[in-house]
Amino acid sequence: MDKIVNMVSFPRAKHTDPRPREREGPGPFRVRSELEQEERAYQREVSLAVQGSELNPPDVRIRAWEKLHGLRLPTDSAHPILDVIAVRTRLTLAEVHAEQRARASRRAARVATDKPTDALSTSDESSAHRDA
Repeated sequence: MDKIVNMVSFPRAKHTDPRPREREGPGPFRVRSELEQEERAYQREVSLAVQGSELNPPDVRIRAWEKLHGLRLPTDSAHPILDVIAVRTRLTLAEVHAEQRARASRRAARVATDKPTDALSTSDESSAHRDA
């Protein structure tokens, strides 16, 4: 059997080292990355200060905790994370529970205003459209 030999040759790159070469200074991507990292660290410090500051009301501190951790305040008043939220925000557990109740009442009020007031009127309107 004949052996197949690949006769195609590709030009070699000038730099055969697979690692990027260090330039005289950091590249623009690296500088931008470092600046973004510093900005994230600064924002985290600000969020930690807001969440624990006694100058802020409980709802502001809890929202700062939620934003920092990407979580929502649980609706269950016996949820174990509530103790952690209270400690991190320097609130009492009673203050955290009060915020839960306030949010529940705002949610209930919003739902009440979104409901149609008369269910018959909507069904009458849809039958009127069908008859036309």
